[in-house]
Amino acid sequence: MSAETGISAEDAGGRAAGRGERTRRGDRSGALRAAVFGVNDGLVSNTALVMGFAGSGVPGTAVLFAGVAGLLAGAFSMAAGEYISMRSQREAYEREIAVAADQLHTDPGAQEAELVRVYRDKGLDADDARHVATTIMRDHDTALDTMVREELGLDPDQLGSPWSAALSSLASFAVGALMAVLPYLFLSGTAALLLAVALAGSALFAVGGVIGVLNGRAPLASGARQLFVGALAAAAVFGIGHVIGARIT
Repeated sequence: MSAETGISAEDAGGRAAGRGERTRRGDRSGALRAAVFGVNDGLVSNTALVMGFAGSGVPGTAVLFAGVAGLLAGAFSMAAGEYISMRSQREAYEREIAVAADQLHTDPGAQEAELVRVYRDKGLDADDARHVATTIMRDHDTALDTMVREELGLDPDQLGSPWSAALSSLASFAVGALMAVLPYLFLSGTAALLLAVALAGSALFAVGGVIGVLNGRAPLASGARQLFVGALAAAAVFGIGHVIGARIT
């Protein structure tokens, strides 16, 4: 430890832990954001689908079947896409970590010098940076973990599970898609349509408000905007369905 700055390896480790904590908080926020947008996708797309079939004048059972089919198709499509995306990202991260481990094994001196540079860039003087880097390099696992976090900007503990991401996407989309379908499980005709519109509209406003909060915006304004956009999409598809249904019949 330098008498000039009074910074130890433990102090630097504490700051790194603090950054890790902020990263974990950010990851939780990212998971919440992904879930909210998944609900929003299911809500908007399946509400529009249900409104399109309802506008065509087909029986309520057909609307219900279309809504359930849209829910399942959309949910499993989202899950498959999220699994492939997360799996590819994880494999890319694992390759970067493997390359870092190989570099640490074949040329530890160069990696120690790189750590010195990293800590110099963070504001430590030459002696402190060298002391911290030397201390870290004494343990292989600590050195690799530090290299991955500091040089690559990755958190090995937060790579994420492709299966968890897929199931989360499936569930969040299905929750949103269910809103417009529920009334047709118990009702039919105009009553089912009006209740579906009411449920979907309420959910659109609520989801828009949450998105606003996540983005640091006024929830009421964001909710109203989301309701307007979703209603516009549903109304457009309802009108198209009505025109097509009238021509077919």
